[in-house]
Amino acid sequence: LHTTVRFLRKTGTEQRWLERHLKDPFVKASKQQHYRCRSAFKLLEIDDKLCVLRPGLCVLDCGAAPGAWSQVAVERVNALGTDPAVPTGFVLGVDLLRISPLEGAVFLSETDISDPSALRTIQSLLPLGKADVILSDMAPNATGIKELDHQKLISLCLGLLNISRSILKPRGTMLCKFWDGSEARLLQNRLKEQFQDVRTIKPQASRKDSAESYYLARLCRGK
Repeated sequence: LHTTVRFLRKTGTEQRWLERHLKDPFVKASKQQHYRCRSAFKLLEIDDKLCVLRPGLCVLDCGAAPGAWSQVAVERVNALGTDPAVPTGFVLGVDLLRISPLEGAVFLSETDISDPSALRTIQSLLPLGKADVILSDMAPNATGIKELDHQKLISLCLGLLNISRSILKPRGTMLCKFWDGSEARLLQNRLKEQFQDVRTIKPQASRKDSAESYYLARLCRGK
């Protein structure tokens, strides 16, 4: 009885989250379609509307764990060579966490992308050392303090933007998640300095009460 009472007291918030999670149509769809998590549908929606991924492209997936975005990328760039009529692409995923193997993708698990040695490894794995598309669904460990978490994520995105100067092909694309807040405009302006076209996207699979959105930056001005 005491254990049950403690459990109920401790997990009121978690229980509400679990109930919402189980009712979530994207959670159900991810299981039915064998994606590793519901976030796959965010990328699928963005790509269906804006054609970010095409057969033959080389993709760097940052914050890749558990691998759902890489699953989508493998399919869309034909990384397995399933369709012999179109070019075969390449997918490299990187995360601080461990990522279970995925056919058609190369993963760098337990790797900090901001580490200079990691950048060298990424360049050695990417065909010709460059990517056509950088995807980022990265997020910091949440503190629960909204503005602090926002600033941490913006900092991650700015760091990735800096790295992109070394590994993104001219006219390449970067898609990155951000949480709305005071520094979102700073990130947007930095993206506009480096890309010709920058737009904000809120996929339907992003929960309405979430501060989450994405910047899609296209046509990198790199040399």
